[in-house]
Amino acid sequence: MKNEILKQRLWKVVDDKKEDLLCLCSEMIQIPSENPPGDMEDITRLICNELNRSNIVHEVIRPQEDKPNIVATLGKGGEKTLLLNGHSDVVPAGDRSKWDFDPFCGKIIDGKILGRGTSDMKAGLGALIFAMKVLADEEVEINGKIVLHVVPDEETSGEMGTKWLVENGYADGGDACLIAEPTSYNNCEVGQKGSLWLHIKSYGKSAHGSIGNYVGDNAILKLTKILNAMEEIRTLKGIYNEDQKKVLEDSKRIAKEVLEVDGVENVIDHVTVNIGTIHGGTKTNMVADYCEATVDIRVPIGIKIQDVVDKFENIVERLGIVDIEYEYNWNSEANYTDTNTEIVQSAVTNAQKIWNKEVVPAYQWASSDARYYRYAGIPTIQYGPANIEGIHAYNETVDIEDVINATKVYLGIMTDLLDIQ
Repeated sequence: MKNEILKQRLWKVVDDKKEDLLCLCSEMIQIPSENPPGDMEDITRLICNELNRSNIVHEVIRPQEDKPNIVATLGKGGEKTLLLNGHSDVVPAGDRSKWDFDPFCGKIIDGKILGRGTSDMKAGLGALIFAMKVLADEEVEINGKIVLHVVPDEETSGEMGTKWLVENGYADGGDACLIAEPTSYNNCEVGQKGSLWLHIKSYGKSAHGSIGNYVGDNAILKLTKILNAMEEIRTLKGIYNEDQKKVLEDSKRIAKEVLEVDGVENVIDHVTVNIGTIHGGTKTNMVADYCEATVDIRVPIGIKIQDVVDKFENIVERLGIVDIEYEYNWNSEANYTDTNTEIVQSAVTNAQKIWNKEVVPAYQWASSDARYYRYAGIPTIQYGPANIEGIHAYNETVDIEDVINATKVYLGIMTDLLDIQ
């Protein structure tokens, strides 16, 4: 009962100061922190100034000079430490002519905030920062510690952001982690697919195109045989234990509702293969002596990256194509958090109470920095405000109701997991 009274008090503060919350999100969106190129100085300065206004202790940590991370702490320490995470970089806005509004306007119109990064994920990051500010400004006593990681490079793998912070001790002692990545209000992300990026090169023998069916060795044809055969990899299907099957069922339902394509629910528990780029040949009337392609493979829970590697190499061996080279670039294993952990239960309970609607744990078809905390053994969830259809697309927006309610959910989780009075 004591916690519920405190939650109601903190949630009322959010309602009373919602204009300040929305203003913070809008100001962050107005800074074009596109990555690439990755200039994070202005957005880092804005966030530090905001933390200063509430006397929240923080430091800027630079694994590289152009990679500023912010680590902010609140609380006097104690039994538990709750980690928070958000990234300040956004994907490029792209062709400005395809936007219905300035992608960095940050305007609030018809119940929405407009602009690149609203859903992914400056609104979520703003909500995390604002939740910490509420605790600091209200001078609540935190018998424990909240540690916020604001990272600059999630959109380009997180090597000098979350991954570096975890590997260099800034997550040590963390009992749980909350990431404000976009999920929509009705699901709490508790697992995601792994990734494998594959670079394939084929070599042939050049000749005049007029005799190409008889003379020469076409590298493009060789490579396309492999790429076509890689459809076999999509038959690999994830393996889930009994406790995970309900989450899998809900995840497939959500995927179908969000993506609205027949069969798209299989994206959750099947391997996906996307041929991202292909380059080859020199001239139309020459037999191509070189071709290369890059492939993005996503791997569900219960399948290891090595299983995919073995499948691919068996395909190459079976086809018997010579003069082929390949390398595995970026890879990560599928990862998840058990649904019976305290942070999952708290997130679902608080979100359901605030929204008065069903909220379920779910697996995601993509990947994020959550994996680095999970690899370190830290139970990690993602829950953040978003209009999913706008993520990495034109005309990105977020509903202000989502932002306000997400902030309340974060305060509810903090109150549940830490001794806050």
